[in-house]
Amino acid sequence: MTTTFIPTEITRESTSRTVQTKDWNIHYQEAGTGYPVILIHGSGPGAGGWSNFSPNIAPLAEKFRVLAIDVPGWGNSSAVRAQDSDSVEALRQFMDELGIEKAALVGNSMGGMISINMAIAHPERVSHLISMGAPGLSRPQIFSAGGLSEGMKILVEGYKNPTKEVMRELANIMTFDPGFASDEMVTQRAEAAAERDDHRANFLEGFGKPDGFLRFSEAKDIATITAPSLLIHGRDDRVVHFEHSMQLNTLIPNSRLYLINQCGHWAQLEHSEEFNRIVTDFIGS
Repeated sequence: MTTTFIPTEITRESTSRTVQTKDWNIHYQEAGTGYPVILIHGSGPGAGGWSNFSPNIAPLAEKFRVLAIDVPGWGNSSAVRAQDSDSVEALRQFMDELGIEKAALVGNSMGGMISINMAIAHPERVSHLISMGAPGLSRPQIFSAGGLSEGMKILVEGYKNPTKEVMRELANIMTFDPGFASDEMVTQRAEAAAERDDHRANFLEGFGKPDGFLRFSEAKDIATITAPSLLIHGRDDRVVHFEHSMQLNTLIPNSRLYLINQCGHWAQLEHSEEFNRIVTDFIGS
């Protein structure tokens, strides 16, 4: 299957598609033509391809075929228990079903972890690796406090109690500017999280466990990544300290670090114009 989807207007509804792979039903947004760029969202409650990348899809689609997926366990994709999940295999099956031999991967937070693991397991399928706010190694960092970060604590609370009040607090911690969270964003996140009790229960059941949704990589494996890599991080990230991307930068041979001042965990949303420009230039070059 090699068809592309070119909507006359790029909206959540016009770009919405689903594909059935061997193991999962995967929902995704698609727009544009050309070289495939797959956007992979983070682990927050109510997260999905559209909520994490709505300001990026249309600008990137001017140059590329953009596919923003809902990872199984999120959005409108299949529910899955953490111990039964395999996000790398889901991504591989997704690419196979759509006839995509190789793509540029753009992953936010958990999506960055998935992209890193995909580049390790299937290097022949990844032409470019771009991460934003991605955790590196699981061991304690030099500058990061032990235990859950401020952002991870409110993220977990959002899974337990997906109210607008909690989602507003989550959005404020995810960004540098406390006024960034609009009523529309907060409402959409709260509604998306609340309507999928199965996703929330599965995430909480597996949170903090080795076979949970958040699968870290080993340093020796990260060092084998051959894809040109762009590691984007907010200097003011309160969820995943930018030290993680510094560490990734030391491990991935062909990598560069792009640190954004006055930026939290959602670089692609809070600094969307800058993000779209550097991603377009990196993949295009």
